[in-house]
Amino acid sequence: MSTLVKCLQILQGHDKLVSSVAFCPKGEMLFSGSNDHMLRLWDVHSGKCLNILQGHNESLNSVTFSSEAKILASSSDDQTIKLWDIQSGQCLKTLLGHNSSVSSVVFSLDGKTLASGSYDQTVRLWDVQSGQCLKILQGHISLILSVALSSDSKTLASSSSDETIKLWDIETAKCLKTLRIERPYESMNITGVTGLCEAEKATLKALGAVEEGEM
Repeated sequence: MSTLVKCLQILQGHDKLVSSVAFCPKGEMLFSGSNDHMLRLWDVHSGKCLNILQGHNESLNSVTFSSEAKILASSSDDQTIKLWDIQSGQCLKTLLGHNSSVSSVVFSLDGKTLASGSYDQTVRLWDVQSGQCLKILQGHISLILSVALSSDSKTLASSSSDETIKLWDIETAKCLKTLRIERPYESMNITGVTGLCEAEKATLKALGAVEEGEM
């Protein structure tokens, strides 16, 4: 038997799609990012908007707190990541480097490093203090949708529309493993097979088949 969950608050203020939300570590505040280009800070108990952060020029995709809840990171379709002082609401730094939408951001446990994933098919590691890009992780062949760090901040996971998840060693920037469910026709060579129309070939390739020159 299912249990009904009571809605505690409805937070209203954004005038476009709300793309991302993040609780501060203690749970008393919530940040939201929206396609209206704004970030809003909410008091969870009262439901009141405490602050509005403006600076991005396009839709927001991801928001995340540092572990000490002093800094907020936001990523956007404007190809930037912004670091904000939560207390003052001021933008501390704008991180530049990605050349497409930045889809996801996550802090390391100590708050010194930030990882970002982008539609430009790369993951970047940033030094939070200086704003400098430390490493670029390459290997995905399509849009990166999400990034996550292990509890010890030694391993990063990235997910992509290329249907894979990659595990990375943060120290070496090397890909440790690529996770993907094997497809029904994985590595089947259909070179020279007759009687297949282009649509059928495309379907087989989507299911893992290959032709010479693609292997």
